[in-house]
Amino acid sequence: MNGWQQLSPSTYHRLPMGVAFGISDTGTVRSSNQDNLLIAPELGLLAVADGMGGHQGGEVASAEALRLLAGYLAAHRPQGDPDATWTGPAAAARDLLQHALLEVNANLYAANNAAGHSDGMGMGTTLTGLWQPAPASPLLVFHVGDSRLYRYRDGQLAQLTRDQTMYQQALDMGAAEPLPPKNLLLQAMGPSPAVQPDVQAYAALPGDLYLLCTDGLHGPCSPGAIAAALSVAHADSLHTVCASLVDMAKHDGSRDNITALLLHIPA
Repeated sequence: MNGWQQLSPSTYHRLPMGVAFGISDTGTVRSSNQDNLLIAPELGLLAVADGMGGHQGGEVASAEALRLLAGYLAAHRPQGDPDATWTGPAAAARDLLQHALLEVNANLYAANNAAGHSDGMGMGTTLTGLWQPAPASPLLVFHVGDSRLYRYRDGQLAQLTRDQTMYQQALDMGAAEPLPPKNLLLQAMGPSPAVQPDVQAYAALPGDLYLLCTDGLHGPCSPGAIAAALSVAHADSLHTVCASLVDMAKHDGSRDNITALLLHIPA
């Protein structure tokens, strides 16, 4: 698979920018887990994907999206001196990442076409993550759908992604009640031939803590509760914090699969 492998999430992984740990749980209601997560230390890549399309379809879409993304970045990233390659605000890396995400969507869409699904139908997945293309370069945050990336810094929680949902769009437009259901996506990877990923660059600071999660976690849990759980995290307790986040989502009534992936930047 182009020199990379999807590593077990249930162990600590050391990346160039920090330490990562993740958990994906089926939850209390569903019979299968359509969430998947990726930790690829050699690429400096972390991502979560929440599949849709029923049993098999959603599982396949989320796993394949992660496989395709990591494979593309492994095969196409420039070699040599990183300081000579990644200049400016990660412009070249941003372009490469955009191409990778479009390629992922094209492959999933082609699979849907081959299965006889019309546009807007078939399997699909959210895809949210971060990539540090070279040591000390900015973190590139990429996002399609309604999984989220949070940053916990100096006691403050910030949501670095914006849900691409009809509900969020209605909020942004100041629409009156009743608002659309929260799970109606404006776009996802796979169902449509065109997708517009959101890619942003952020500087990582010592002590930062990043949380990637699916809506099975952020849906039932308030930002305040998530911040409180993250406030006790340190490099050796990521597994405990991930488990507490999953347990909190279950306690708060999550009816979906639950995925939490943490990255700690050492101080």
